[in-house]
Amino acid sequence: MDTIVQINTDFIENNTNFNELIAELRNKFASNSILVPMRHHHDFPNPVVQEDSTLLLMPAWNPGKEAGVKIVTVSPKNGQFDLPSIQGTYLYMDAIKGTIKAIMEAKSLTVKRTASASALASSYLSKPDASSLLMIGTGALSTNLIKAHANVRPIKTVYIWGRNHEKAKKISAELEGESFDIYAIPTIEEKISEVDIISCATLSKTPLVLGDYLKAGQHIDLVGAYKKDMREADNESIKKATVFVDTFQGGLKESGDIVIPLKEGVLKEEDIKADLFELCSETKQGRTSDHEITIFKSVGHALEDLAAATYYYNQYTHE
Repeated sequence: MDTIVQINTDFIENNTNFNELIAELRNKFASNSILVPMRHHHDFPNPVVQEDSTLLLMPAWNPGKEAGVKIVTVSPKNGQFDLPSIQGTYLYMDAIKGTIKAIMEAKSLTVKRTASASALASSYLSKPDASSLLMIGTGALSTNLIKAHANVRPIKTVYIWGRNHEKAKKISAELEGESFDIYAIPTIEEKISEVDIISCATLSKTPLVLGDYLKAGQHIDLVGAYKKDMREADNESIKKATVFVDTFQGGLKESGDIVIPLKEGVLKEEDIKADLFELCSETKQGRTSDHEITIFKSVGHALEDLAAATYYYNQYTHE
């Protein structure tokens, strides 16, 4: 039997070329050969800490080639054990024989594929000459989103805002040697109307991107707010923009950014112009003019995990 390789965080962090990973995602979305069932979501009792834990299973198959499943547990009380509440592993398999080829650390894999999906969307939706970016949020995704966006557009200036200004300053210091200038800013309002791209990755329950501040030609990338009661952009933003999602399967159901405007009648399902399958296969068009405002809502998809796992497995075995 083939050896099962273990691919850890360090390998993923040190072997990511965003251009290559974005191209891998583009190919997989365009080919439409990957089968992805709805993800499984199971709550189970955890009497020791008196709060339920959740098990999420996210499978995907590329028939005759590779398959995989991301296994994630969410245990909200893990702080008392000095552990993150989210734990995850990716099992990468041979789709013909069903054998396991690799076990991968899922957190960095997810962060990298999420940032790449946003940059992939931006390559269709932001203006080709977009040179400035506002990053809202200072979590693990922020540095990756900044770098991925800078791979598909000529970004010269980045502004970063977070609830904790010190954290924003730390990230801007970390990214000092990159090909763009980066500044931590104390308020969103001071720059939101000036930038070409706004990327938002937070767990906010109240909108941070307000339509009143948006200007013609901007692209808004909404990556956080993964629950139905969370949202990062207000109704005014939705009204002003052409809306796109990563997939219709998850995009219409999982995040308050789409669910709430649909429920309130601000947005209709038929108003959502395209998903990544349609953009990458060029069956639908992205941005159509320089003054259009575009919004991309990402909730994540198992196709992205499988594409990223294939990318890292190939890197690891061809070293």
